[in-house]
Amino acid sequence: MYSLGISCYYHDSAATILKDGYVVAAVEEERFSRKKFDDGFPKMAIDWCLKEAGIKSEQINSVAFYDKPVLKFERLLDNYIAVAPRGLYSFLNVIPKWIHKRLWVKEEIKKHLQGYQGDIIFPEHHMSHAAHTFFTSPFDEAAILTVDGVGEWSTSSFGSAENTSIKLTNDIRWPHSIGMFYSAFTYFLGFRVNEGEYKLMGLSAYGKPKYYDLILNEILDVKNDGSLHLNMKYFAFTYDKVMTNQKFAELFGIPRREESAKAEQIHYDIAASAQLVLEEILLKMVNHIHQKTKMQNLCLGGGVALNGVANYRILKEGPFENLHIPPSPGDAGSAVGCAQYLYYCHKKNKRIVKQNSERIKNNVYVGPSFSNDTIKLFLEENNIDYKYLEREQLLQTTARLISEQNIVGWYQGKMEWGPRALGNRSILADPRDGKMKDILNEKIKHRESFRPFAPSILEEYVSEYFDIDITSPYMLLVAPVKKPENIPAVTHVDGTGRLQTVSKDTNPLYYDLINEFYKITKVPVIVNTSMNVMGEPIVTSPDQAFKMWASTEMDNLVMGNYLISKM
Repeated sequence: MYSLGISCYYHDSAATILKDGYVVAAVEEERFSRKKFDDGFPKMAIDWCLKEAGIKSEQINSVAFYDKPVLKFERLLDNYIAVAPRGLYSFLNVIPKWIHKRLWVKEEIKKHLQGYQGDIIFPEHHMSHAAHTFFTSPFDEAAILTVDGVGEWSTSSFGSAENTSIKLTNDIRWPHSIGMFYSAFTYFLGFRVNEGEYKLMGLSAYGKPKYYDLILNEILDVKNDGSLHLNMKYFAFTYDKVMTNQKFAELFGIPRREESAKAEQIHYDIAASAQLVLEEILLKMVNHIHQKTKMQNLCLGGGVALNGVANYRILKEGPFENLHIPPSPGDAGSAVGCAQYLYYCHKKNKRIVKQNSERIKNNVYVGPSFSNDTIKLFLEENNIDYKYLEREQLLQTTARLISEQNIVGWYQGKMEWGPRALGNRSILADPRDGKMKDILNEKIKHRESFRPFAPSILEEYVSEYFDIDITSPYMLLVAPVKKPENIPAVTHVDGTGRLQTVSKDTNPLYYDLINEFYKITKVPVIVNTSMNVMGEPIVTSPDQAFKMWASTEMDNLVMGNYLISKM
């Protein structure tokens, strides 16, 4: 049975094909359009998924879309009526998009899938999040918490799942949203909403939570169960394109930071305060959910689950014995989630939980790939000098280059699913060099100097280098570093790192590369950042990888078995 899942029209449009419940292809539209966070209908993503699965449109059994457009439209109309006459400009800008396109997504799907005769279902937004986090987990049963900006009406939901049944029993409703709260601070501190939230998380490490009490006293009211109520006099997102208003700026005594302006200490402190509030609210939520469900396992989903600092506190301080977060907890991941809901919950098919390594591999490395022959053809057609290396020599040479402080693009196998490069579309560097962070930010990524870089570590050494005793295969936990002097390039200013654990079974080539680096340096860690520059999606094809390498100060590029050097 083939199931197609689709998410689009807001940000991170994506598509997936499931065969008998298992992901065979998943990719974001931005990987093809080259428009970061592309929100358009994912035509190219759908076409690639069909090609990768080796099927035609008429062979798809069922289709799922990740939310209910009619309910979302109802919420928008209700909102505009409530804030009228404010919001007229926003109304005139948004509503035509709905009337001409977004309400007719079923027709758009049928138009694109010529020959498709099956059904199309529309699970609620938070149900798609819930399905993605539960059906990628190793659990037979679990409590579920989904937290984001907003779905149709819900901004947070919780419930439980068992086998193929998911029940979301409680929610927080628009406009009271911890996701919108965090996005408001993202906007106020000069970053783009739905793009810059992780920048706010990184910025927060440089500050002190001096405004924590002010936020809790003025901006929102939080109950012991984690439910919250925003003081809407400080926010503009219900009636304008901006997130905060003048009262918000007056509360903190500074105007909104312009994107190009230098961040000052007050910005660091505001970021630290907002981050701490987010963490404390989430901890209240998970404590309450544990009291209600009495379960041992927690599945966490929604865009807020990308906050690795908060995730670590939930793991360490929360009441649940086990925590699972999917590889793509945001809206892109809901393309997979709605397809999983379709197969398991709607169609009532049996679920078989795979072993960890197989489960991780099958949920991550499911994107486009290019063979050695294709890579070679590209290199030769463009008269690019290269060296072919067999596997062992390739690993030894690349590990040596990295140990000598060369920066290496690592382009291998199937592209990762989700927002993180996990060893197949990565830029790699030596974590022992304290200057490497600044070099990567300035000369390669062309991004803000405060941005940290992630460590990839052989999973058997994780507890030796980080204050954590579980694997973190999706780079979604930020943990204290135990040996910061050994790996300064991946140790953030607050002594933490957003780590990825790598197993031999999940990604054998990447594992063996880090192991070769370990043999040379006695350090089982390597710097891993996504192969892209600021403002662009992660590279997909060999030509994109080559262009990035050629346009930056990256020293070497390894594509398949081919090594390209600038020296």
